[in-house]
Order: sequence, then C-alpha cells, then structure tokens
Amino acid sequence: MTALSRFILRSLIVAATLLCAGPLWAQQPPLKIGFGMALSGGLAGGGKAALLTYQIWQEEINKRGGLLGRKVELVYYDDQSNPATVPGIYSKLLDIDKVDVIISGYGTVPVVAAMPVVMGRKKTFLAYYALDANAKFKYDRYFTMQPSGPDPQSEFSIGFFELAAKLNPKPQTVAIVGADAEYGQIAMAGAREHAKKKGFKIVYDQSYPPATVDFTSIVRTIKVANPDLVFIASYPPDTAGMLRAIYEVGLSAKVLGGGMVGLQYAALKQQFGYQLNNVVCYDYYAPEPTMKFPGVDEVLAKYRARAAEAGVDVLGLYIPPFAYAQMQILEETAKAVNGFDDAKMAEYLHKTTFKTVVGDIKFGKYGEWETPRILLVQYQNIKGNDVNQFKDAGKQVIVYPPRFKSGELKVPFTPTKQ
Repeated sequence: MTALSRFILRSLIVAATLLCAGPLWAQQPPLKIGFGMALSGGLAGGGKAALLTYQIWQEEINKRGGLLGRKVELVYYDDQSNPATVPGIYSKLLDIDKVDVIISGYGTVPVVAAMPVVMGRKKTFLAYYALDANAKFKYDRYFTMQPSGPDPQSEFSIGFFELAAKLNPKPQTVAIVGADAEYGQIAMAGAREHAKKKGFKIVYDQSYPPATVDFTSIVRTIKVANPDLVFIASYPPDTAGMLRAIYEVGLSAKVLGGGMVGLQYAALKQQFGYQLNNVVCYDYYAPEPTMKFPGVDEVLAKYRARAAEAGVDVLGLYIPPFAYAQMQILEETAKAVNGFDDAKMAEYLHKTTFKTVVGDIKFGKYGEWETPRILLVQYQNIKGNDVNQFKDAGKQVIVYPPRFKSGELKVPFTPTKQ
C-alpha cells in the first residue's frame, strides 16, 4: 500500500468515526446556564412563561450548533416564589452543578435574595424584572431586564401622576396602597414622591401583609377616604383580590391602577375581561402599532404555539419578549468575550447597545437601563371575557410615555356591568 493510499484510508476511518460519534459540538461538555425560577407559588405565572421562553431560545441555539461550540443546557430549580429558598439554590448551582453562568429568577424579591451569593462569588448577574434591586448593593456586575431607567423607584409611577396632573379639573387627593414586600414598598415610595411633587394630598397610605386574601375592608376604607386617584402596587394574587373587592365595594376614581402586577397575564385578563375597562397599569410591551420591533412577532408566535400545552400564559405579552431579549444579550456577550469570564462579561455589558426583539437596550452604571421605557397602558374597548381580543391593538392602549403613545386616557374608572 502506498503512502497516499494509507493517508486516504486513515482519513476515511477518522471521518467515519466522527460521523458515528455525531457533530463535534455535541461531543463537548454542555454549557450550563443556571437559575432559580418560580414554578409554584404566587409568581409561578411569570416564572413558567419565562422558562418556556428560555427553552425556545435553547432549542434554537442548539439547532444552530450551540453556544461557543457547546450544547446549551438549562439547569434550574423551583424557588417556590419564596425568597428563603433562593440563596441555597444559587449556592448549589455554583458549587454542585458547576454551571458556567447564572441568571436570575423572575421578580424583585428573588433577585434581592440572590444578590449576597452573587456578590460573594463576584458573578456577573443578568436579572429579570427586578425593580431597583441594586439600589442598596450598587454592584457593578448586575444588569436587569427591567426598563425602569437610572431611577427605577421614581420612574415606575411617573406616568400615572404625570397624566393625572394634566386632567381638567386637576385631581386633588390620592390613595396609595400596596404589598408589604420589596416591590410594593419601592413602588409606593415612588408614588409618594410624585404625589407630593404634583401637589396631591395623600388621604390613604397603607401596605398590607403579602398573605392577605380578603381586601374588602381595605377597599372600604379607601372608599371612605374618597380619593380622586388610587395607586395600587400589588402582586398577582392580591391584584385579583383587590379588583374583586373594588367591584364588590363599588370604588370609583378618576384614575385607578398604576402598579398592579398580574394584569399583564392572560389569566387575569380573561378572568376580569370587560371589568378592566379604564383601569390603568404599568406594562413593558403591548401589541400596539408603536411597538413593532423586529423579531418580536416571531417570538410570540413560537411561544403561543406551545403555551396552552405547557400550561402557561397563552398571550405571552408580558414575559416572553423580555425573556427572549435577555437570552439574546447573554448569547451576544458570551460570543463577544469568547466565554464566561465575569469581569469581561460585565465590561462588555456596560459598554454595548444591544439590538433585541424589544428594541435597543443600553445598561447604565448600576445595571439599570440608561433610557427608561415603562409604559402606562389603559384597558379600553374590552367586551366580554374572550382572551384572544387582547392580541389586537386598541385594547391595551399606551397612554404614556409620549414616544410610544397610541391613544388617549379615558376617565373616570367606574366599576360598571357590561
């Protein structure tokens, strides 16, 4: 056998071996992305939707050959919507599972609970929907998928009070109520600040325990105070309880809502349907003509095709766009620095403007967005309880900020029958 023949034979053997073993990227150890996520408890509605979105991205990138030549594996545990479980989850992810990178679970409370572990290990941390979670820590490797801008506490409620102050006649009084938890306290503090700046008299200002189920007495007390404005900072279970009490008691106001977490989800949209008419609430994305970002419709289509079977929010307007954008940012950063070196990742995240399915994102000094983009939407023209109507424009009308505005604020809110 000639030297050329031996070379050809060896080449054929190597090629056959590789074909049998599969693609080269699949032979590398998996690249592990670790996180805790609320898959049970009060935050599970958002947590499950985020997880499905991550899984869609995971499948897409693995079809493209993986990330950095390695198959992506998601390693996650249910934090049960309980902050006490979070530190142990992240310690396990880093010490036992040996994940390559960590991201946060859904919501302010679990993000704050994770921060001591994250900071102790000097990890870069891409957080998801955490309101001003870095205010006390000022950790320079923290970045959040929360469009609150450099002053989240103030920005979260500014639209509510800006619009109210422009009404004629101008409202005089406001009630502020919310959950006694990190999110609620931060949102209420911002509301107090804006109420004072705009010259509104605060006639009710109380928080309630997170485990509260019956809100009737709270709403009755607010009704007695007879405020022109009612700002509510609630988590999903208490948002539903608060709305039921509002209808039971018959609480009206010129403007009502503001910070009600849960109205963004299909379950509550369907449950309350027409009863949401003229409620205003913060949001991050709405299917209005002013928010047609490249790629967002495709993400929603993929998510919705699997949502019902997965038992998650069937609309996907609140969680999936930003969850997918989070993974786009993680992917770009890992490729740019060729790995998961925390210092290099943080440097790249600070200096880069990311093109995502929710538009351009640039992080500021402490990981908040340089340019705020919290929306205030008002539910309008809702008929019955058909959830599919919320896929259409004109149902969640953007009334603030001006650059995304798609309609005018309607007043007052009155709990009337269809």
